[in-house]
Amino acid sequence: MAAPRDHRVLIPIDVLGGESVPRTVVDAFASVPVVLLGYRVVPDQTGPGQARDQYESRVRDELDDVQQTFEDAGCLDVSTRIVFTHDRLETFERVAVETECDGVLLVNPAPVLESVLVAIRSDVNLEYIAQLLGALVAGTDLDVTFFHVTSDEGDRDRGSELLDDAVDELIAVGVDRDRVDTALSVDGSPSREILNVASEYDLLVVGESRPSIRRFIFRDRAKTLARKTVDPVLVIRGEYLEVEDAEESAATGDEHDDAP
Repeated sequence: MAAPRDHRVLIPIDVLGGESVPRTVVDAFASVPVVLLGYRVVPDQTGPGQARDQYESRVRDELDDVQQTFEDAGCLDVSTRIVFTHDRLETFERVAVETECDGVLLVNPAPVLESVLVAIRSDVNLEYIAQLLGALVAGTDLDVTFFHVTSDEGDRDRGSELLDDAVDELIAVGVDRDRVDTALSVDGSPSREILNVASEYDLLVVGESRPSIRRFIFRDRAKTLARKTVDPVLVIRGEYLEVEDAEESAATGDEHDDAP
C-alpha cells in the first residue's frame, strides 16, 4: 500500500453570491488541509482584471472570515485563493491541480452531516479514494456507505466484489468496520440512481475512474449532481491528473492570486 500522506481538499465559494460553508461541513473537513477558493463568475464581456479591481477587497474580507472559521474549528492547514473567471468548473479543475488538491467540494447546505454516500464506478483508484476518506472521517462520527450502480443483473456479482474491495481498502487505513456499509443497485441510469439514494445521506462523494472521462465528470456529472442534490458533493480527483492538463484549461482567461 502507498505511504500515507496529507490529503488536501479545494472548497470553492462564491462569497459575493451568498455562498457560505455550513458549520457542519467545517467541522467534518477540519481534519484535512483545505484550500478555500473565493471565486466570482464574470460575464464574457467583462475582463477578469476589471472584476478584480472592483470586487477583490470584498471577496478577501469574506474569505478571511471563512478561513478564521476553519482555523477556530481546528484546521491546522487552511489557505486561500481568489479567482475571477468565465468558467467556474474549468477553473476549479485547474486550481485543484495547481494546489495539489485531492478533491473538490461543491458546497450545498448541510444542516446535519452524519452519513456519507460514496459512489464507486470501478476499481481504479480505490486505494486513493479510501486514503482520502480515511483522513476525512478521522476524528468524526461519520458513517460511510459505498454505493455501486450496475446496468444489469449479470453484473451484480462483479459489483458486489467491487464494494467488498472498497470496504477492505477503507478498513486498511484505520476506519472501523462497523462504520462502513455497502449498497448495490441495478439501474440503467447511474446519475439518476445516485441522486435517488443520495437523498438519504448527508454528503455525496464521487470518484473519477479513468482519464478519458475526467472532463465528463467535472463538467457534466459533478455539475448535474451538485445542482440536483441538496447535499454537498465531494469529487475525488484521480492521481493521474497532470499539470499539463491544467495548462490547457488556463486559456479560460481567469485571473487569480495566492493568499499572502
